[in-house]
Amino acid sequence: MEISAKSVKELREITGAGMMDCKKALTVAEGDVQKAVSYLREQGLAKAAKKAERTASEGLIFAYIHPGDKLGVLLEINCETDFVARTDDFKDLTKDIAMQIAAANPLVVERGQLDPGLLEKEADIYKTQALNEGKPEKFVEKIVQGRLDKYYQEVVLLEQPFIKDQDVTIKDLLTNAVTRMGENIVVKRFTRFRLGE
Repeated sequence: MEISAKSVKELREITGAGMMDCKKALTVAEGDVQKAVSYLREQGLAKAAKKAERTASEGLIFAYIHPGDKLGVLLEINCETDFVARTDDFKDLTKDIAMQIAAANPLVVERGQLDPGLLEKEADIYKTQALNEGKPEKFVEKIVQGRLDKYYQEVVLLEQPFIKDQDVTIKDLLTNAVTRMGENIVVKRFTRFRLGE
């Protein structure tokens, strides 16, 4: 099947992937752009998983001050090389994540950093709520798990919907960046400051 340059260009604009990757994806998807997007995402996830094992010890400590000077974020984000850390793409990603932290106020980077005591307390609250709402006993555990998952989306940075695109999580944003930049990228830590807190 002949793949047109127009299709390759369209796919490249949607995904940011390289020309050859776009052409290969369109060939695999038999010219269907949406299938090609899915194919590239799947390939990106596989590549990102391989890169996640590599050490990321370079990067930036980025300071973001929200307009009005009453809210700020200090963020450490790591990559593998100083070269990538100096690119505009990496700096833009870092700024987006800092703005996310300022706007969405996560508590931790990933689930494993949450205090087990806090999670237990939340689960107890959700269980009591479900029982008080008259939910059948056999469904209470599923309801509690569903509410815990929603809680994770509120307080875990990597699981939050991205403020600029609610269909993408911060983890997806990082995975796409890893695919684009070709290096492992890790949000190491952050601190959010609000005047008077």
